[in-house]
Amino acid sequence: MPPRMGFNYWLTWRLARALFATYFRWRVYHPERVPLEGPVILAANHASFLDPPLVGAGVTRPINYLARDTLFRLPGMGWFLRSLNSVPVDRHGGGGAGLKAILDRLLAGGGIVLFPEGTRTRDGNMQPARSGIGLTVVKSNAPVVPVRVFGTYEAWGRHMKLPRPRPVAVKYGEPMRFDALADEARTCSKPRLKEIYQQIADEIMRTIASLQAEADSRVTR
Repeated sequence: MPPRMGFNYWLTWRLARALFATYFRWRVYHPERVPLEGPVILAANHASFLDPPLVGAGVTRPINYLARDTLFRLPGMGWFLRSLNSVPVDRHGGGGAGLKAILDRLLAGGGIVLFPEGTRTRDGNMQPARSGIGLTVVKSNAPVVPVRVFGTYEAWGRHMKLPRPRPVAVKYGEPMRFDALADEARTCSKPRLKEIYQQIADEIMRTIASLQAEADSRVTR
């Protein structure tokens, strides 16, 4: 069992990897680029409900996830979601309580999956980044690993009721730092601060888009 994984997390992680390997014939590229310790934001494009478990299953460290706060009120569901390191957020993911929960996980040295687009794509194309991830980067000063998922829209896009056995892949990019912009954000004007948040978000999204599929290296350990 990888270090710091609770039993429920580890078991779900193993089952997810088995499902992705068999039903979806997954490919995982460069998981070694994700730091094994310390705070990190895994910033990925968002095409499907498959994306969060796909991004998390590809790495060997426990990752925190966002989940709608109403799910935590269901009998037994709240306990289960917490055992999977899930963070309750409102349906838009932009509430103050949700941001505090995200920052608490990062400041405690955890990793978390975030989607700069904010919601799943409707047509398979990437959407513009929202500024929220820029705010999180500035407040946490955590490194960002850009992540691109492939094939999840074809496997289980929002227009589908059930997932289909289509190949999927996840590719992790080199960690990104935004120290200079974070330093500027501490003393700049409010209009400039908003620009910084969006500038960081846009740069992350451009880097995600630049990650291309590979045909030669396959990692499914």
